Amino acid sequence: MAGKELDGSRLTSFIENPSKGLWSLAVPIIAGMGIQTLYTIVDMIFIGRLGGLSIAAVAFNMPIFFLVLGLSFGLGSGVTASIARFIGSKNKVSANNAAEHAIAMAFIISITLTSLGLIYGQSLLVQVGCTDEVLPLAWSYLKISCYGLSFMVFSMFFRSILAGEGDMKLPMIIAGLGTVLNIILDPIFIFLLGFGVSGAAMASVISQIIVFIIFVYMLFIKEHAYIRFRMRDFSPSKFIFLDIIKVGIPSSMSMIIMAFGQLVFNWILVYFSTDSVAAYQVGGRVEMLIFLPIMGIASALTTIVGMFYGAKEIEKIKFIVKYGIFWSISITVICAAVLFVFAPQVTRAFTNNVEIQNLAVSYLRYMCFIFPLISIGLTIGRILQGMGLGMPSLIITAFRVLIVATPLALYFTMVLDKPIEWIWIAMVISSVVATIISIIWMRVAFRKLLFAIK
Repeated sequence: MAGKELDGSRLTSFIENPSKGLWSLAVPIIAGMGIQTLYTIVDMIFIGRLGGLSIAAVAFNMPIFFLVLGLSFGLGSGVTASIARFIGSKNKVSANNAAEHAIAMAFIISITLTSLGLIYGQSLLVQVGCTDEVLPLAWSYLKISCYGLSFMVFSMFFRSILAGEGDMKLPMIIAGLGTVLNIILDPIFIFLLGFGVSGAAMASVISQIIVFIIFVYMLFIKEHAYIRFRMRDFSPSKFIFLDIIKVGIPSSMSMIIMAFGQLVFNWILVYFSTDSVAAYQVGGRVEMLIFLPIMGIASALTTIVGMFYGAKEIEKIKFIVKYGIFWSISITVICAAVLFVFAPQVTRAFTNNVEIQNLAVSYLRYMCFIFPLISIGLTIGRILQGMGLGMPSLIITAFRVLIVATPLALYFTMVLDKPIEWIWIAMVISSVVATIISIIWMRVAFRKLLFAIK
């Protein structure tokens, strides 16, 4: 029985063929995220037809949602890395316990975030720079979205648990069903029923509820996973909790810092115009599409490196790290070249506003130069998480956003009175510096940790 269960964890096949194992994890992630990104693009196209104010209303919500996603996704990364390492070391009991801790965390986080959003959401929108003309639309979107936060948080933790055991297919299928439903509901609620921006939020909440129900059915009733949940016998473990948060908290803080950076950039961009905020939002949606394969590869590396680390397969770790980084760089170089040429055509799909189009094209063409560098940083961060190291990602992100990008953007625009392009230049400089630091950190960490394994 135990042997079959360990075969079910996919560890053996990953060790036998690491490159095939990486793609078997990455492709479903890319497909699932691709469907989700398709939704965000279609959603933005629908909202864009309502006008620039509607795009800006959603844009002002993004730092808040990024904060929520950061907390959930960050702790979820800790869950994934913890479960993967326990499975790699053939410790099924601790892997199960880590999953049960994840469910407990999801419950606490979801209740807390929903309450805070409903009580302080409108005030928070004002704090992030939302103007009086946009505030009613932005708050209507946020208020409705808060009712779906619990379902979204639980679903993210369910995905993290499955990722830890190497099952990326089920989350992809469930996410795909939810996204297709969301795409169908969007035009109905936005246009047919006339709810506008609020309708987009309603469609999302309904879809999140359906996704949550499917996850619960598959994991708790059908018992689809290699992991087994026994919540009635759950007992908190300090060791398991610390194992999760040593990666999860730094990862969450990294994403929260990025949300803060987005908040500050929105605030600076409002100084130029509301259209500038909308253009930044459009550019961000395009970037999501570009980095789909990179996020898939990076997420797969967290699982596979975690398993190899737990199994003490040093040479396999070295191989898969080089292999993953090579493909991350290659893909972003090609995508950057194509986007640089066709940026005007891409941005026209999101809005009819010529000013927003021009600003978005400017932003994207600057970003094209650093896409390969960003891919390196993303991939290295997830590799180190798989090895149980969460702090490097946090420190590098903090340095990039808080020490370099944000101060430079403020200095260029508020002190030197430079045009908006200098905000993009600040982002470029910060990414170059962060990539150099991440490469150095990975080399040092590998020498220390791999020596410790030996």
